[in-house]
Amino acid sequence: MAANDPGQPATAVAIRATFNIETPSSALAIGAHPDDIEFGCGGVLAKWAANGCTIHHLVCTDGSKGTWDPDVDVQGLAKRRQEEQRLAATRLAGASAGEVRFLGYVDGELTSDLRARGEVARAIRELQPEVVLGHDPWKRYRLHPDHRHAGLLACEGVVAARDPHFFKEQGLDPYRPDLLLLWEAEEPDHVEDVSEAVTVKLSALAAHASQFESTMNAIDDEQFAAFEQRIRTRLGDLGSDYEMKAAEVFKAIRDL
Repeated sequence: MAANDPGQPATAVAIRATFNIETPSSALAIGAHPDDIEFGCGGVLAKWAANGCTIHHLVCTDGSKGTWDPDVDVQGLAKRRQEEQRLAATRLAGASAGEVRFLGYVDGELTSDLRARGEVARAIRELQPEVVLGHDPWKRYRLHPDHRHAGLLACEGVVAARDPHFFKEQGLDPYRPDLLLLWEAEEPDHVEDVSEAVTVKLSALAAHASQFESTMNAIDDEQFAAFEQRIRTRLGDLGSDYEMKAAEVFKAIRDL
């Protein structure tokens, strides 16, 4: 996987890996931009949703720079990307779709400051997910700052949400998730079998039509079919080491 490809790595052999946690009652995925969640963990979210897990989305930025068009209406693009994210969430989770929240930071200007940390902590306290998922902020050679900061916010938000003296002004009880899963990890140690969920993941990714050219390199049906095959191949390669047809891999942090 190139350092700046979105989502799951091309190959990853985990040492002493764990596999397939019991379906949680609820999960919160935290992404930098609309579409990052579907790239990073769409398969496992679809699998859990099919088993009754409530799936929440928290998107940190407005996605307003996600285009190669220098003359685009950035406010219009931001609105469109919110609509795409809501559609993707519905396609991913169906009747198990929970809330889709947007922090609204300008694309490319996200920081992991105290204000943003408090907003993530509030979402965790209010939604009370058993599992939180996010970008691995320690991935080497990553160029896009939003991905780094969104990953840090997922980690720091868990800490702030669990401790009673962080953001007491929110008037919310502290809440501690059971598990944090980080996608794009350099050294993944947890594997989820998503063999039955790849088609749903691809359907959710297809909701992000504004990203066909800039992120998926797919400006026509033939190129989009090639994009879908690349995703299927990548997930298949990840699963092959574990006798799975398709897998998504993560760094699991359990001591929260």
